[in-house]
Amino acid sequence: MAETSVISLRNIKRDFQLGAQTVHVLKGIDLDIQKGEYVALMGPSGSGKSTLMNLLGCLDTPTSGSYTLAGRDVSQMDDNDLAAVRNKEIGFVFQTFNLIPRQTAVQNVALPLVYAGRSKEDRVQRAEEVLGQVGLEDRMDHRPNQLSGGQRQRVAIARALVNHPSMILADEPTGNLDSTTSVEIMKLFDAIHASGNTLVVVTHEEEIAQHAHRIIRLRDGQIESDTKNR
Repeated sequence: MAETSVISLRNIKRDFQLGAQTVHVLKGIDLDIQKGEYVALMGPSGSGKSTLMNLLGCLDTPTSGSYTLAGRDVSQMDDNDLAAVRNKEIGFVFQTFNLIPRQTAVQNVALPLVYAGRSKEDRVQRAEEVLGQVGLEDRMDHRPNQLSGGQRQRVAIARALVNHPSMILADEPTGNLDSTTSVEIMKLFDAIHASGNTLVVVTHEEEIAQHAHRIIRLRDGQIESDTKNR
């Protein structure tokens, strides 16, 4: 494993039991993603893309194989340890935003820092800082229902950034946005990558994938192609 690898997968397999039948969803994935890379993960329905994303995000564990994230083997961790890794090492951006309706933008963004045990003063200061980075200086005290879809996704991106994670994992981040807003959000991802963050974007849209510098395509539980985009 290269010293700068944030992610290193070796012979990752994931099986699911459906009654008496074993379904082999991932069939031996080897993958390294380096610090600072911008990677798009693509594949048709049933390719194993969502299963791989769940493994990368420590939302699931492999049936066999090893997964090293930021120098730690997470493939054998229990649920509590995985939760701690998710909070510290991974910033999630979801298609559906996953914001808490009753909380303001600042409160939503600060939430990972609550679990990290940071003081309230620290939490608010850091949340305001990242909201400024995503262009929402004037929306910090707004609740999700007072924000547009694009603004809600910016709040979600700020929340993903707040803990200085090793990786930002975005699942169809423009899936609920119109085309103009999608362009704005992808420009924001470009800027986040340019500032040194490692990005993995899961998408089925070619135009979204073209923002990445590397495109990995899955088919039938295996990597079909892994190409540099620029």
